[in-house]
Amino acid sequence: MKIQKWQIGLAGIGAAALIVGLSSCASIPKGANAVQPFYKERYLGKWYEICRMDFKFEKNLSNVTANYSLKPNGDIRVDNRGYDYVKKEWKQSVGKAKFVKGTDLARLKVSFFGPFYAGYNVIAIDKDYKYAMIAGNNLKYLWLLSREKTMPPAVVTDYLKQAQSLGYDVSKLVWTKHER
Repeated sequence: MKIQKWQIGLAGIGAAALIVGLSSCASIPKGANAVQPFYKERYLGKWYEICRMDFKFEKNLSNVTANYSLKPNGDIRVDNRGYDYVKKEWKQSVGKAKFVKGTDLARLKVSFFGPFYAGYNVIAIDKDYKYAMIAGNNLKYLWLLSREKTMPPAVVTDYLKQAQSLGYDVSKLVWTKHER
């Protein structure tokens, strides 16, 4: 059986669609639940990163903030900034977030690189929307965020207990310094 060039092209398109489709999946760690009801308008604005599971895009960053604003189409603009204390320069990454299952459930998918999305799940938040815990797709991604540069120890303890119960190794958290 001879394979035609158009068949190879069609197979390539199919494979590319599959890769994009799989990369666009936004999941949540097993046992975690996204906050519901979730009020996106209250979540918008500036947040300070208190700690994170470290990964290459945030390596060597201090003074990390995330600023969320509403785009005209209803998506959320994500503007992350941090100071690379090794290279002695500011880094910024702007992306977008979309709700996975409706705006009242804090399950989003976020993208900084074209069609590639990752899970962004608000799994804990206080009633005043001052402190939040964010889970990524799996147990490799976790953030504690605050409207201020610090978070009360009781809130940190509560969030870390919740994270441990889900299987996170909280000893691997990097605690973000905010000097600026």
